[in-house]
Amino acid sequence: MNFWDVEVWGGMNVFAMLLLGLLMASLLKKAFRVLRESLMPTAVLGGFILLGISGIYMAFSGKSMFYTKFMGGNGFDILEMITYHALALGFIASTFESADNNASAKRKIEIFNTGVTTVSTYLVQAITGLGLTILISKFLTDIFPAAGMILPFGYGQGTGQAMNYGGIYETQYGFVGGKSFGLAIATMGFLSASIGGVLYLSWLKRKNNLKRQETGSVREEIEKAYGQDEIPLFENMDTLTVQIAFILVSYMITYGLIYVIGESVPGLKSIIYGFNFLIGVLVATGMKKLLAILEKKKILKKHYVNDFMMIRLRNVFYDIMVVAGIAAIRISTMKGYIGVLLIIGVVGAVLTFLYNWIVSRVLFKDYQDEQLVAMYGMLTGTASTGIVLLRELDVEFKTPVSDNMVYQNFPAIIFGLPLMLIAAQAPENPIGTLLIAVAFFAVLNIILFRAQIFKRSKKKK
Repeated sequence: MNFWDVEVWGGMNVFAMLLLGLLMASLLKKAFRVLRESLMPTAVLGGFILLGISGIYMAFSGKSMFYTKFMGGNGFDILEMITYHALALGFIASTFESADNNASAKRKIEIFNTGVTTVSTYLVQAITGLGLTILISKFLTDIFPAAGMILPFGYGQGTGQAMNYGGIYETQYGFVGGKSFGLAIATMGFLSASIGGVLYLSWLKRKNNLKRQETGSVREEIEKAYGQDEIPLFENMDTLTVQIAFILVSYMITYGLIYVIGESVPGLKSIIYGFNFLIGVLVATGMKKLLAILEKKKILKKHYVNDFMMIRLRNVFYDIMVVAGIAAIRISTMKGYIGVLLIIGVVGAVLTFLYNWIVSRVLFKDYQDEQLVAMYGMLTGTASTGIVLLRELDVEFKTPVSDNMVYQNFPAIIFGLPLMLIAAQAPENPIGTLLIAVAFFAVLNIILFRAQIFKRSKKKK
């Protein structure tokens, strides 16, 4: 390979275009008040900018910008690869963040309930999406019957997972344009989070006369982030480099495990590789425990994992994932799916909001509005979208909602694993999968509303 070959420069140019899209989006949001007040995440806007530039280029040249030699000739493949890896890297960074092990009994119950709510909402979306595409495929148009099963991954888990499952359906079951369908669902989720969140916040502000508060400075965050037990910010190895090393070493081990499992069970290879983020979380959890043991035994004299840095890296990975995912949508493959996307997208957003409205008013009465906007934002966009909406009501995070969102991941993964497994098999039996999802939803709601259900039972006795 020569340094002047397109393969050497193409990937770097694609990555630079993603960052350019983010910069352009940031400048536009600063320049136009309507964009600032829209609460649309900068990464989403950046993705739309690149999608628009690519569309304009195609209109004039007849060829996609990402298929040019400047982009390596395979820019779409690079975008999908970046989306795929950024999801897992973001999850691994989140796993390394400190957990709250000293929460009160009430707080532990609220965190547990938040995790169950997350998975229950996934099931609302799964039942909605799958039910609609089964009906549409039978009575309206020729659509892949299991396509709607991607809704909880596009809305509930974001761009990377939507592309993963779209890819599984495309390569293993013949869903033409499956990856782009998943990416389009995720994009609609961001729009739902932004539009729905803004409408509800506007209603709350008119009703309660709420005013936006200012946040603290980055310097204040940095000063809080470094304690005496932390490794120095600048030593023989930069603290940021140490954090990146932990993440990438974890991901390297993850690939080793995925490779061994995939070669052992070749029939499930696409599914196993689609779970790269989950295996990455397990590996990072093991590495985190190992570091804790080494610190306890005084083999390590300092605390090497820094939450402030890990949060920053997590956000970087998610920003890159979102902008790459939207830019990777191949409009040409979506022409026959626009109507279906709009139907399941709108219905899914409305039911997501209504379900979380009920849950927040029954189980989170002390901070119901904050819990609602954060969960709705997270379960249609990303955790970052939920935080953006939450900050409009609780800028200093005085309510425990932000902690609920962080620490709910463990119960959400435990309860969410069966959904991921049945979703991978949904194309083989869409109706059977729908019935399983309904039954699973009923069980989770008995768990979620256990106090209310069993309290009534006792009263009747």
